[in-house]
Amino acid sequence: MSGPTHDESLYRARDVVPIRRALLSVSDKTGILELAAALHEAGVEIVSTGSTAKGIAASGVPVTEVAAVTGFQEALDGRVKTLHPAIHAGLLADLRLEHHEQQLADLGIAPFELVVVNLYPFVDTVRSGATGDAVVEQIDIGGPAMVRASAKNFANVAIVTDPRAYDLVARALPAGLSLAQRRALAADAFAHTASYDTAVARWFATGSVEEPVAAPAVDASTPARPARTDGASGLLAAIGAATLASPLRYGENAHQQAGLFTLPSGRGIAQATLLHGKEMSFNNYVDADAALRAAYDHDGPAVAVVKHAQPCGVALAAAGAADPIASAHERAHACDPVSAFGGVIAANRTVTAAMAATVAGIFTEVVVAPGFAPEAIEILSRKPSIRLLRLPEGFAREGSELRQVSGGLLVQQPDTFDGFSSHTWRRVTGSHVDDATLADLEFAWRAVRAVKSNAILLAADRASVGVGMGQVNRVDSCVLAVSRAGDRARGSVAASDAFFPFADGPQILIDAGVRAIVQPGGSKRDDEVVAAAEAAGVTMYLTGERHFFH
Repeated sequence: MSGPTHDESLYRARDVVPIRRALLSVSDKTGILELAAALHEAGVEIVSTGSTAKGIAASGVPVTEVAAVTGFQEALDGRVKTLHPAIHAGLLADLRLEHHEQQLADLGIAPFELVVVNLYPFVDTVRSGATGDAVVEQIDIGGPAMVRASAKNFANVAIVTDPRAYDLVARALPAGLSLAQRRALAADAFAHTASYDTAVARWFATGSVEEPVAAPAVDASTPARPARTDGASGLLAAIGAATLASPLRYGENAHQQAGLFTLPSGRGIAQATLLHGKEMSFNNYVDADAALRAAYDHDGPAVAVVKHAQPCGVALAAAGAADPIASAHERAHACDPVSAFGGVIAANRTVTAAMAATVAGIFTEVVVAPGFAPEAIEILSRKPSIRLLRLPEGFAREGSELRQVSGGLLVQQPDTFDGFSSHTWRRVTGSHVDDATLADLEFAWRAVRAVKSNAILLAADRASVGVGMGQVNRVDSCVLAVSRAGDRARGSVAASDAFFPFADGPQILIDAGVRAIVQPGGSKRDDEVVAAAEAAGVTMYLTGERHFFH
């Protein structure tokens, strides 16, 4: 069955869409009253349903019930309330098309520019022990329909499914949200409904919402293997086909035997080509892989300098740099030049002659990159001890990660920034930050993921200026980051890979002059942490997601 045909010439461009009318219908009421108040203050008409509308009205904000729009009262115990043309025409009208605009006018239907919907708590209901019809009634129908309709029409409508994005909406009032922002929100929305539908389908099939673990086949002729999770089965199967690519002189220490094994479909550090220098050691591979993890977390030209699998510095190129990758390296090295001595450098762009000329003056064990300019190879080859490692074509990380423990293996999905957007963050203190500060916070949040926990990273102008890593308490990591940054801490931003359990950690950052902090939140003492930042006038964002790295 094919969809409707269309003529691209009929579509009028729409980038920033002012928000004049919003539809709010949420199960999770977190932050909805604050958002409603901000919308009302900006002159936005609010339409809402059921308990959401009652809560908004009780807060003193004017709100129009959906029934007043549709002319149809909720029916069948609430099963039918928003499934109506007066709602869905307002969600799906593509106002880039003149005839859609005219049809809405003829029908007397006003469009929506903002839709805020999250779904019935189906998963929580199942996990509470509910069964049968009690679970079935938590299968949302109207909610996903509104989410999907709005997301399809992202060219005209902003769809928000996560309370953490409310701050983005508030910042955009009254001008509106850009096309890029609406597209990112639509991606989140489709992921939200896909996850929801997957949980429903799983419950129908198994009576549970938990991801199943497949038991391994029993074969008396082969040794028993650990159970395989859905996301890990491919990797675990590949391990059996791994081949010895190269014996290594030794492991972490001289008395340990070691070797490099490659996976059949691997396109990573194990398949890299050594262009110059001595053979790679066990520790070289570990450090090089850690450096790649740090450099490839960023989309722009980025360089990471690593020592003992810990970043000494991570940086993006300076704005307008004539040679971006050389600029990124210079800025990454400047974070901690003492620790960078004898380190490993990873770049996510081809190493240029300008970068090579700088690296040549620094004792470096390995430089790994997707490519090297001929002049760069010539410059660096003058140093006999340095190793130049070129990544394979189509470099990619594995879809699963494993770690051996006694008696078995731990397997997990990799921690990545796929689909990352700061619009999901929630600002809890301070004023709205400017674009440059937000860019620094985004950079710091990406960069801190590559730092061993407990991790604190200070950044300025999209480059790290101080890193505190691997401490057994977050206070010591804060002290270490600040001490390494020195005067550069003043005016910087900070990222913490996990929540602050007490206010003493952020207070160290605040006293050093940090002006904005991003952290996951979730501590029992979040109120104390937030209060410390608020008292100092420091802006703080909560991400709701941590990035532990052990």
